[in-house]
Amino acid sequence: MIRSMITAAAVSLSAALPVLAEPLKFAVTDIEGLEALQQEFGAFEAKLEELSGHEIDLFPVSSRTAAVEALNQDKVDLVLTGPAEYVVINELTDAKIVTAWQRPNYYAQIVTLSDGPIKSVQDLEGKVVTFGSVGSTSQHLGPAQVLSDFGLAYNADYQPQIISRNLAVEALIRGDVHAVGMNEGHLRRIREAFPDTSFTVVARGRDLPNDILVARSDLEEDTIASVKSAFVDHSVELMQAILTGEDNQKYRGGFFLTKVEDSEYDYVRSMYETIGVDTSAFVGN
Repeated sequence: MIRSMITAAAVSLSAALPVLAEPLKFAVTDIEGLEALQQEFGAFEAKLEELSGHEIDLFPVSSRTAAVEALNQDKVDLVLTGPAEYVVINELTDAKIVTAWQRPNYYAQIVTLSDGPIKSVQDLEGKVVTFGSVGSTSQHLGPAQVLSDFGLAYNADYQPQIISRNLAVEALIRGDVHAVGMNEGHLRRIREAFPDTSFTVVARGRDLPNDILVARSDLEEDTIASVKSAFVDHSVELMQAILTGEDNQKYRGGFFLTKVEDSEYDYVRSMYETIGVDTSAFVGN
């Protein structure tokens, strides 16, 4: 009898206690290691917890492929990624769009030497053009699309080479290559690093689609809605928290957008077509 009473009391107490929700695990595809992730997103993690009502755990992933695997295995709930990565992640995981993170002045461009022989895009026909990180939206796919938009076919009308940006600029100055693909922020830093050299942009592309936060395909709609609401109702506070990270300065002056359509990333899909690959795998994997 006493044992039955104790059991009944325990069951009653258990029923009275709230069921604690599992923390939402948050990953970023271009940051490796928990220490770096905490440095960039620690303040944001705490602020999103406060404003969304959900416990947030930062979840490091070693690669874009690892992020896909984590989404499909329900090991991660939210992933922040770039536009080139998004179109592949969307195809492989059916992830749901949560918010877009705008990056002001985010566009691809083709850079040459001001006193060099290249004065227009057409002058690059038959020449060597370098691209940075393979598969990068603004260093590889975007610049290749810029050239395509100006009528130069990838790997046909010019010679594409993948070279890290600083090495590529040094090769440009030596005359070993003829142009370098990069974004606006990269060019600003290059001009600071090489103050005695004058650079010219011979072609700029349209603004690139935004970075995007996605949720795993089976995450509850109510949970997604509450996270979206935090971005809508407290955008200034969340942006301030994000900007405590050094790499996150790329978002300064930007906005969070919750009305986002997958079709807005068709321009990125055309970039994959331009370089002759499809979106069923990440470029370079």
